[in-house]
Amino acid sequence: MPKKPIDGSILTIKEVAEYLKVNDRTVYRLAGARKIPAFKVGGTWRFVRSDIDQWIKNQTAGAEGAAPVADRDVEKQ
Repeated sequence: MPKKPIDGSILTIKEVAEYLKVNDRTVYRLAGARKIPAFKVGGTWRFVRSDIDQWIKNQTAGAEGAAPVADRDVEKQ
């Protein structure tokens, strides 16, 4: 069983997708469009957990009445 990432740790696409409860493809789209904080290592997307947590806070705080970006992408699937 994989270890649970700790705050500030580096996450993979799959781990972020599980954390956000969305499909891997949604995370790929968000990263590629620069709508979620991410960086590449050797061509592979990586994410800092604390950056993802802050991104979630920003999405929910700035979206008065609107669905967060991740929710809108999930609805399209």
